[in-house]
Amino acid sequence: MDINEFIVQVALPEHRVFAEQIVTEMAESAKARGTGIAKRSPDYVANKMQEGKAVIAFHKDGRWAGFCYIETWSHGQFVANSGLIVSPEFRKAGLAHAIKEKVFELSRALYPKAKIFGLTTGLAVMKINSDLGYEPVTYSELTQDEEFWKGCQSCVNFEILKMKERKNCMCTAMLYDPATQKHDAAKKFAEELQKKPKLYERFMRIKQRLVVKPKPKPGLKVLMFLFTLLFNK
Repeated sequence: MDINEFIVQVALPEHRVFAEQIVTEMAESAKARGTGIAKRSPDYVANKMQEGKAVIAFHKDGRWAGFCYIETWSHGQFVANSGLIVSPEFRKAGLAHAIKEKVFELSRALYPKAKIFGLTTGLAVMKINSDLGYEPVTYSELTQDEEFWKGCQSCVNFEILKMKERKNCMCTAMLYDPATQKHDAAKKFAEELQKKPKLYERFMRIKQRLVVKPKPKPGLKVLMFLFTLLFNK
């Protein structure tokens, strides 16, 4: 199975019939990973399709294969590509990357001046984001819109986020800023992730130990310095 067997497109209003299946798979996937997501209803997902702010993928035989949608925060200054999901039967075919690339292009077309950001614990998503020009950043560089952070309440790590006063948590923050010229550096970072996945895992273990301490001394900037140091060995 390869990416040529799939159709990746901007979702249309008639695709709302897949909304229930999509949110169910999102919840099951988060449960399997032991993480949380901002829970969305089928109506919410269907509305994103209606607005033309979502990307959906199908196998050529018509089966639903994947999905992602766009959210805006801080009056359109920030955009998040949220809810990325690939049906289990179609994973390992490069579909997640194709969906992320398509929804990134859609975000840039709809909101050309907006900063695009994401929070993730997964190496695969970090690699995809880096390929697109995202860079690891501190939480202070993300939207401070309260509605966005409310979405973290369903995450198993929400108490850690509260304890750290939204300055740090288990997720790595990543940001694409169209006003900067750092995207070549981000692509280099993606190449390093591909070459040294074990170092990323090592970083995440160190981060977990530091973050869960009641009064950790190092902040996120120190963690990001450590991350940079590890990947430049």
